[in-house]
Amino acid sequence: MHEPARQAPQPSADQTRRFVHTVTQAEHGQRIDAALALMLDGYSRVFLRKVVQDGGARVDGVRVKPSFRLQTGQQIEVDLPPPPDDGPRPEAIPLNFLYEDEHLVAVDKPPGMVVHPAKGNWSGTLASALAHHFAQLSDVGGPTRPGIIHRLDRDTSGVILVAKTNRIHLAMSEMFEQRRVQKEYFAIALGNLELDSDIIRMPIGPHPYQRDKMAIRRDHPQSREAETQYQVDERFDGITTVRVFPRTGRTHQIRVHLDHIGAPVLCDRLYAGHSQITRGELFRRIARRQPPESQDDQVVLDRHALHARRLTFVHPVTQRELTIESPLPADMQCVLDILRARDAAGPKRT
Repeated sequence: MHEPARQAPQPSADQTRRFVHTVTQAEHGQRIDAALALMLDGYSRVFLRKVVQDGGARVDGVRVKPSFRLQTGQQIEVDLPPPPDDGPRPEAIPLNFLYEDEHLVAVDKPPGMVVHPAKGNWSGTLASALAHHFAQLSDVGGPTRPGIIHRLDRDTSGVILVAKTNRIHLAMSEMFEQRRVQKEYFAIALGNLELDSDIIRMPIGPHPYQRDKMAIRRDHPQSREAETQYQVDERFDGITTVRVFPRTGRTHQIRVHLDHIGAPVLCDRLYAGHSQITRGELFRRIARRQPPESQDDQVVLDRHALHARRLTFVHPVTQRELTIESPLPADMQCVLDILRARDAAGPKRT
């Protein structure tokens, strides 16, 4: 167990404060920016890293870089300027909580919700909703990302973890980096996958022409290794449902990898070329017949069919294995119901 956080000067809106601390044995070997984030409640790691980069931190009287590793007995002095007041504005947005204890919260993120404020999306975000529901969350990720340990794309639904303290945030972030969090997604994909299961190992980097897309880039300097395992769940005529287990966490990883093997996610605007499907289009695709005329133009899905269904990990504090699950959202369930009710012989389960 970590020792309790030290008493730190509280952030002030109008003056610089000095923080002095002697490194303990428990802090030996830690990066100074990470250690300060644990010691100083009310200051984010991003903010503290900039303070150190700007020369505001000294160890035994010598200015250091954020990557400096601490040693027992060293004395830290930090001049702390007022932190910026640029956190998300609290908004009374209802959230469905899948799990909560004194350390962690798991939220069932609905499709269409942006995780944190950014250009063009300053309101209606998960961060704004969290700021309303919780008075205190971790600030390791910076003021605009209170408690948010990882992220999901705007139109991806499902489980997302939120940390109440900096200690649990750093511990969970390390677990994600070390691939000790098992992630399971559910996707409805276009196409007939040849294999019932496989592992896709292809590096992902920025798309050469479109700034909002990623692509398979084997020799690009910004490419990073990416690995995705999948298991076919049900097969239909031209549509396949799959359980997906990403072993790395690259931007758009599942969407890029499934597209690479010829099975882009249904209604994926970027990688499948369409952003919605009507009941009529779905009927014609899998049953080669018309639905009732009154329902032909009814849109049944207007976002990519990807859902973060399950996270499994060992709780950093209780050391107990924890599995958090999110039920399939109504829009994806509607598509499944149509697929399963088609007039053909029925899906083949694998």
